[in-house]
Amino acid sequence: MRANAWDDPRWQASAHAWASERLSERGTPPTGPIEEARMRPWSVTHRVPTTAGVAWFKANTPRCAYEAGLAASLAAWAPGHVLAPLAVDASRGWLLTADAGPTLRALVAKDRLLPTWTAMLQSYAALQRDLAAHAPEMLTLGVPDHRPQHLPARLTALLADPRIQADLGTDRRAAVEKVVPDFADWCTELAAGGIPATLQHDDLTDANVFPAGGGFLFFDWGDSSVAHPFGSLLVAIGFAAYLLELDPGAPELSRLRDAYLEAWTDLAPLTDLRRAASLACRVTRVSKALAWQRALHDPAVPVDPDFRTAVADWLAELPEPPLL
Repeated sequence: MRANAWDDPRWQASAHAWASERLSERGTPPTGPIEEARMRPWSVTHRVPTTAGVAWFKANTPRCAYEAGLAASLAAWAPGHVLAPLAVDASRGWLLTADAGPTLRALVAKDRLLPTWTAMLQSYAALQRDLAAHAPEMLTLGVPDHRPQHLPARLTALLADPRIQADLGTDRRAAVEKVVPDFADWCTELAAGGIPATLQHDDLTDANVFPAGGGFLFFDWGDSSVAHPFGSLLVAIGFAAYLLELDPGAPELSRLRDAYLEAWTDLAPLTDLRRAASLACRVTRVSKALAWQRALHDPAVPVDPDFRTAVADWLAELPEPPLL
């Protein structure tokens, strides 16, 4: 993809024509100009006014293009629990959705964050359990395979990359390499723990969830992978701590973790699940590094300096203990 593809008028004309055709086929044609709403090196979102309200067009770069086909499949596998697309072009990584209103982040006051996040994590865990049966199909769709048994080799490959080595620097690289044997042990333990691999969002926050009829609609699967499910807690618990201004190990965070783990208590004792959650949060730092590597590969627009070292920055956290 060219370095400025999102800005290319020819690309925009093609994308807008596709969105207009799909909406017209549904009887809700655009009623005004299609305008860019958000641009990132890995994706772009355009706002489309229609006779049925606003629709949203999203395009991903090739390494993240699996989101479109995944979103369509999720809508079939878990109706009412994910944002269903109006149309997709899986080959081009194009996705068209209806506006679903404000996200949880925009709606929930701080004094309601803890109960809302508790319910959200419980709903998400139930969704993950339902989707575990579809893990092979997700891999066929091109969803990255981050199951624990594969992560040690992926970490080795990341650490062998000269650019990542340079971004880490001598001291951080030495610290990460020191925990490589432990990392392999953590992955082995997780793989043997009896928790099935399933869809792992990898960016689960209240900005990627809509309230819906007393439940929740999950969306934005561009970072997701087939992985140990508990890895989703890395971002979720970390962001909850930020929003609630809590220190690592705070009892409120432990309650959020345990609420999420309730859906899995038929598979293992809670003490074992807590251990697995802690390990999963550690190894998922490599998943985050891999997600950033995909996002920054062949970017569609110049990469912001704040993003450029994200792969190395996530790897540098590997020696640090998890929040819980």
